[in-house]
Amino acid sequence: MACFKLARFKFAFFAMTLVFGVLASASCRADEAASCRSAPGNAAAPAGDEPITADTPGSDGTRLFARGKSVRIDVVTRAKGDDKVQWRIDDTWSRTQASGSFAVTGGTRVTTLTCTLPQAGYFAFSATLASMASDPTGSLPQRGTRPAGITSFGVLPDVNAVLPAPRYARQDLHRFGGQGTAFIAPGQHCCGGDGYRPLYTDLGLSWANDERKWYTMEPNGPNTFDPSKPQLASWFERGDIMRLILLDGIPKWAAPPDKAAQITDTFTHSYAPASQAALRDFMTRVGTESARVRAKTFPRQSRNYYQVTWEPDPDGGLPWRDTDANFVATYASVYQGIHATDPNGVVMGLTYSGVGDNAKWLKHFAQLGIARYLDGMTIHGYYDFGTSPSHPPERVIDTGVGKGPALPTAMRDLRATMRDLLKPGAPLFVTETGISYDIGKTYGPHYPDAQTLYAQGAVVARTHLIMLGEGADVTYVFYSQDMPQTSAGYGVFFELDHAQGAYGAGNISPKPAALAVAAMTRLVDGTITLGPLRNTPPGVYAYAFARPDGKVITALWSHDDARWSASAGFDAKRATNWTLQVDARGSAGNVSVFDMMGNASTMSYKDGMLPLSLTESPVYVVSGNAAIAKANAITPAGYVTR
Repeated sequence: MACFKLARFKFAFFAMTLVFGVLASASCRADEAASCRSAPGNAAAPAGDEPITADTPGSDGTRLFARGKSVRIDVVTRAKGDDKVQWRIDDTWSRTQASGSFAVTGGTRVTTLTCTLPQAGYFAFSATLASMASDPTGSLPQRGTRPAGITSFGVLPDVNAVLPAPRYARQDLHRFGGQGTAFIAPGQHCCGGDGYRPLYTDLGLSWANDERKWYTMEPNGPNTFDPSKPQLASWFERGDIMRLILLDGIPKWAAPPDKAAQITDTFTHSYAPASQAALRDFMTRVGTESARVRAKTFPRQSRNYYQVTWEPDPDGGLPWRDTDANFVATYASVYQGIHATDPNGVVMGLTYSGVGDNAKWLKHFAQLGIARYLDGMTIHGYYDFGTSPSHPPERVIDTGVGKGPALPTAMRDLRATMRDLLKPGAPLFVTETGISYDIGKTYGPHYPDAQTLYAQGAVVARTHLIMLGEGADVTYVFYSQDMPQTSAGYGVFFELDHAQGAYGAGNISPKPAALAVAAMTRLVDGTITLGPLRNTPPGVYAYAFARPDGKVITALWSHDDARWSASAGFDAKRATNWTLQVDARGSAGNVSVFDMMGNASTMSYKDGMLPLSLTESPVYVVSGNAAIAKANAITPAGYVTR
């Protein structure tokens, strides 16, 4: 047996430590060192002929592990003779956390590394046969969308020592949802099993989509959907993952006869039904069933939430091709039908793909009275042509005819439009926003590289923090794992069985984005938005959130377009110094600061001010003076605490 350690040496000066994403500590302690022990493994070697492979059995299927528990790494070698394996474990920032070597004999052998990793986060394990160091096949092979050279796993953050789990007055105060399923628990399979657990519960996602679309419930003819019969999918029956009820589209049989030739499927999203009365009748039955389900399965959820349309963009995949008047009439029928039997239901739209387009089309349709039929807004949160590491949310878009707004500005325009046109306190749900790899990139043995994976994780976190910080009530992470799309890489997990990814995956491993999401949900869920902080210098972003217990979480980072792109590199070390007010002037004390992966450190402030050195990786400052935070924050237009 051999023991290998690499201590996480700490810098004395917290400003420098934040530059490298490591939070301050006075000294290096043995109990903060990552350590691994190797021993002959007892597991049977999987089938295959690759010279070396590795995996991390023992998780719940996510390859995510509880902090403080050991992680088992099985390394399978098929050496031609006596050989040596050189291995290491790197974190999100490509810092080596542990490394070592062990001898192997010829033939098929399993060697088990048992590792203790005190820090939470994403980890990439790499291993190479020494005799094949110059041969690509002597390192770990590509698996699905995960590149060659690594196997990945994660250690989930535990923030309870600083932030005990919040108490929710109502279940629907949870702020994070997701799209995508992975059937990874024992006995589950696509697509009849539970694809949400343990994935969503590990990540901290509390909302998912559930369909009550007319063409789904009545594909072949009218009056076949019986609201008195059980309709709820089994994976919602536990009541811990709430439903956003999707209503978009109509069956072909319900479309106007003169449109039949233009409808090539059994349903359409492009036209109003021939009978608005029939649509209204169907929606009364949906409201009846949904109200019954909420009372029985989600008793602590105050209302049902309905999304009427899905990306009706003129140039999108589900374009609205009917008249403006019929668009508004369709919303009126849905609204009237739902409210007839679910009077507290929240009917929402318009769900265009871009943040700015939702503001534009709300203004447009408001002239025809659509605001009367909207209890709130659902949008998709795309902010650029390609939302990717090289197109982060802070980037100012060159539209060809001038400068378009970055995401914070687009969100402010949307919030102001909602304030002016919708009912006071109308909720805003961002029901899809994904960050892919850069435009034109494809999966392969050498892509994505570690720098791209880091950048994607940082941009995923920053995007959703901007959404919430600028006044969204709920934001959805898109997508669970890589799947076939024009743009590669939307998943926060790799998909390990298909070269282009897959829907309903059965085999996944995490990217840095998954652990960034897990940290963000644990720190920000259960809060209300205070808003962006005043007087931040150019390139500094700071958003304050308040918990019911009086604690304040401020998410901060900095961004520089010139040093953040695939061509220039994604600079993780560039930093901006800034001082955050956490308490009254003249006061001194300590606050907790979490890094992007959810690791905490204690930092001191004087005169109420906390000096920070902010990088592209968000950090979270937990402080106790809510009055100071409120005074320094700008409440988003029309934002009302739900």
